[in-house]
Amino acid sequence: MEAHARPPKQIILDLDATDDPLHGEQEGRFFHGYYDCYCYLPLYIFCGRHLLAAKLRPANIDGAAGSIEEVARIPAFAGTAHIRRRWPRVRIVLRADSGFAREDLMAWCEANGVDFLLGLAQNKRLIAEIETELAFVAARSLRTGKMERRFKSFMWMTRRTWSHKRRIVAKAEWTQGEANPRFVVTSLARNACKARYPYEKVYCARGEMENRIKECQLDLYADRTSTATD
Repeated sequence: MEAHARPPKQIILDLDATDDPLHGEQEGRFFHGYYDCYCYLPLYIFCGRHLLAAKLRPANIDGAAGSIEEVARIPAFAGTAHIRRRWPRVRIVLRADSGFAREDLMAWCEANGVDFLLGLAQNKRLIAEIETELAFVAARSLRTGKMERRFKSFMWMTRRTWSHKRRIVAKAEWTQGEANPRFVVTSLARNACKARYPYEKVYCARGEMENRIKECQLDLYADRTSTATD
């Protein structure tokens, strides 16, 4: 890239884990209930269309296991340190689903000046925070006959696992006669973006990254690790 090129406002690093089905007796072979097969559980890190890291892992681990080490390793050749030397004001955002909303990963991001936007599994306490918004969209959907949604931002923390409160962005949605709430946790400040933006414009765009994983599996034949022995 030319030295005078305009720097981007933000760079998004996508993390995800997926299955690599096994058809033999390979070392580290485990059954994964979610994927309903024996497999490995590789970790992928993308920046747009560019694959930055792919780590082969056994399937008997948490999906986020080893993610800090892999993210921290990226600056050595093309990651945050290199980016900041060239573009010191660029925002770097780590984006992933709820399997990566772990205290250690969020704490690492906070300590290293990396923002994050992570899915968050719903629970009764989170849903209680948007009861008013859910009632509003339910009543409005009943009148209009259409899907209705509202967004809310609030500070929240788990009872045991998080070290402090973090910003939650909630989508209160009513569609097809029922509630469809969704939540993300983010370090992006309220004065930097309103509640709708990080969910609709940033988080939902991670679906494109899932297409990159499919390309890796199909084009690079990385969808299975087959052997007749081990």
